[in-house]
Amino acid sequence: MPAPTITLRRLTTENFGLLAGWLARPHVYRWWHHEFSPEAVDRDFGPSARGEEPNEDFLALLSEEIGTRPIGLIQRSFWHDYPEYVEEIAHFLTIPKDAVTVDYLIGEIADTGRGLGPAMIRAVLADTWATLPRAECVIVPVALGNRASWRALEKAGFTRIAEGDLVPDNPIDPPEHVVYRLDRP
Repeated sequence: MPAPTITLRRLTTENFGLLAGWLARPHVYRWWHHEFSPEAVDRDFGPSARGEEPNEDFLALLSEEIGTRPIGLIQRSFWHDYPEYVEEIAHFLTIPKDAVTVDYLIGEIADTGRGLGPAMIRAVLADTWATLPRAECVIVPVALGNRASWRALEKAGFTRIAEGDLVPDNPIDPPEHVVYRLDRP
């Protein structure tokens, strides 16, 4: 079976209803633990969609025989644009000056377990290397219990480089995280 074809498109405010629906799905809410009211989605994703923040939010679009459809969200930013996160991880890992991080979700449960996570990650990596020339590497922390997420990183070519405690997105989780890295080819 051929690898899934994923393209990226910037998230816009018109996509907030779709995103709110995804954030409410139990398999997404479990790990993102994010409010999904219209007000919360606008508060948390609006600044990026309007270009008021340095991070980027993308819809991951899957090309199929019948057309293209959104399957997930990918967030990307330079670590040092958010010093509070660099400081939080500093007790066990030094983040290089030009390191990028990503976060991702697959919106519908029916799309999980199909190899789309690694394909989404590879798509954002290709875009990162093409559009962010100063990006030297991508470093991604993941809750240790979120095996599907860190396995997707491994399948996309990342290597585990560290383990340590970080505040979890979901308060029911312990603080243990694993950290993965991929250097610019």
